[in-house]
Amino acid sequence: MLTPVLSAHWDEADSFSIDGYTRHRGYEALTKALATDPDALISLVKDSGLRGRGGAGFPTGMKWGFIPQGPEGQGAKPHYLVVNADESEPGTCKDVPFMLANPHALVEGVIIASYAIRANHAFIYIRGEVTHVVRRVQEAVQQAYAAGHLGKDIHGSGFDLELVVHAGAGAYICGEETALLDSLEGYRGQPRLRPPFPATHGLYACPTVVNNVESIASVPSIVLGGAEWFSSMGTEKSKGYTLYSLSGHVKKPGQYEAPLGITLRQLLDLAGGMREGRTLKFWTPGGSSTPLLTADHLDVPLDYEGVGEAGSMLGTKALQCFDDTTCVVRAVLRWTEFYAHESCGKCTPCREGTYWMVQILERMEGGTATEADIEILLDTCDNIFGRSFCALGDGATSPIVSGIKLFRDEFIQHINGGCPFDPVASTVFGGVKA
Repeated sequence: MLTPVLSAHWDEADSFSIDGYTRHRGYEALTKALATDPDALISLVKDSGLRGRGGAGFPTGMKWGFIPQGPEGQGAKPHYLVVNADESEPGTCKDVPFMLANPHALVEGVIIASYAIRANHAFIYIRGEVTHVVRRVQEAVQQAYAAGHLGKDIHGSGFDLELVVHAGAGAYICGEETALLDSLEGYRGQPRLRPPFPATHGLYACPTVVNNVESIASVPSIVLGGAEWFSSMGTEKSKGYTLYSLSGHVKKPGQYEAPLGITLRQLLDLAGGMREGRTLKFWTPGGSSTPLLTADHLDVPLDYEGVGEAGSMLGTKALQCFDDTTCVVRAVLRWTEFYAHESCGKCTPCREGTYWMVQILERMEGGTATEADIEILLDTCDNIFGRSFCALGDGATSPIVSGIKLFRDEFIQHINGGCPFDPVASTVFGGVKA
């Protein structure tokens, strides 16, 4: 059921070192890739069916192919590869442990991807708060330089690559790729108007590919194993293995690497189930910005299509599980407070709408709202969804709309009689109702 590839050697004491990585065929994929035509590498990734692991699930090889190739594209402007390691979605916790345990897989993937898109400069943009991760990745990059995997004329191939690790200042909005690019250029992190898209006008207005950590780190295994091997896992349209982050009220939270299409029921079995004496109430399939699901969705295939048909999004595979002691109104309020705080303020729907959603939810939590406030809240969500500059506004509405749809009675109960859960014992992330 599990398919450990990226996480296969996390339990080894030196898994993060270059010696630990090369002991398990590390950098063999790089040697093979440098002997391959760049266009053939792009085709290989396309054929594998690898889709972006950062949330949207866009085909990785197709994104690489959007970069202008050949003498004209290459001669006009330099190309850049940017790795989005600004992991900041509530509940999402796969990239940080991965970079701690296996940073060289990311470095090798960066080199191969840069070669494929003909980029001579690459950047890894890491969330600034995780200083220990920044240091770990910087150390891996230094080791790769010392071993000749980075720099000039890599492995005698004639290919040059400079790799920079950049620490962000800690803004959720910089997880959005164009805001990340502005931040990388030294500007305030705010999303750009699109088109033009990063593929033609990205970093420094040059052709740029922005990929998630897991997407890039999966490339070396595809080069070594082949497209057929990778696509043999997963489902028809969602190929390969991926990291599922199981957190919340489960007995054994952690990272579970499995084929796309596994179900939450199967993952919960591996995690020992919900905590003793409790049942699953609701869960998020891809972090807090994806619509909530319930125990009725335990057998939904966790791939892009299956979760989409269930009315949510797979996102980053951040499976936050909440048991029957959790107040859904309080959980939704906490998430909405986060989005209101992290809104960059560039567009009115998100800037104003998230603020007012917090005010209404606080009234509901405090027992001073009316049933009319539910409709006002939904109307506010409707005025944000699809009208904000980037996906932050859309994501902020997801837990609210889905929460009301699934648990309207609980929202009404808050309005009429106050919170049915003990405000001290029953917290969002723990505690048992007396």
